[in-house]
Amino acid sequence: MIDSHFTTADGRRIHFRDYPAPAPAGVPVLCLHGLTRNERDFEELAPRIAELGRRVIAPSQRGRGLSDRDPDPQRYTPAVYVADMLTLLDELGVEKAVFVGTSMGGLMTMIAAAQAPGRLAGAVLNDVGPEIDPVGLERIRGYAGVPKTAADWAEAAELCRQINGVAFPAEQGEAFWLTFARRIFREAPAGRIELDYDPDIARTVSPTAGPPSDLWPLFDALKPIPTLVIRGAITDVLMTSTVEEMRRRKPDVIVASVPEVGHAPFMTEPAGWDALSAFLRAAG
Repeated sequence: MIDSHFTTADGRRIHFRDYPAPAPAGVPVLCLHGLTRNERDFEELAPRIAELGRRVIAPSQRGRGLSDRDPDPQRYTPAVYVADMLTLLDELGVEKAVFVGTSMGGLMTMIAAAQAPGRLAGAVLNDVGPEIDPVGLERIRGYAGVPKTAADWAEAAELCRQINGVAFPAEQGEAFWLTFARRIFREAPAGRIELDYDPDIARTVSPTAGPPSDLWPLFDALKPIPTLVIRGAITDVLMTSTVEEMRRRKPDVIVASVPEVGHAPFMTEPAGWDALSAFLRAAG
């Protein structure tokens, strides 16, 4: 794994991890994280994908992780993130990639399909679709952008359990939540442990952001692109009615369910990984 950076068109320095494939056998995979996450969401998944023969590129979007924060919060939007990602692929000389997007990353994948369909060899929408369950949206609004600090990593792990326990009710072990905490928190000056993102990133889901746009035209852009939808079986974000409509509009879409997991699977769970690995073996 190689840590690196690139510079966006508007001067932001974006961090990404590059996982080379031991024996390249297909186009690269671009992993796109959710709203409050960063590239560490894929620290277990990416090496597995690389072992399948695919280079994996996992960036942190602006305002997260080791990527620059943006002085203009209005640029914290999926459309800007997509422009950044296309720049990254250009910088790396990657003509096509399989886009694997969790939550917001899935919305980015649909936007990319509408704007630059030739760049996608395949699309994976992880627990997200063109409609968001209002229940899940309200839950996300309840924690996104709210500053949280912890005195130590044990307290950070407990905060993770409080926020995300509804999505992983079967996970009772301390090790799982400590790993989770180290993915979304960071050590700050003076020994504080804080969330690893700019609170302003949450503006896109705030009540003042206005009503959700009609995203179905973006999903329709995926019609010629091989697509896998992974859904947490107890998710409060991706409704079964939305999945049914996705199937109606795109009959060849592959849908997989991850038992006992909500929003969103890490895709390393057996059901998620089986579906993803089979999809990647068949993709370009």
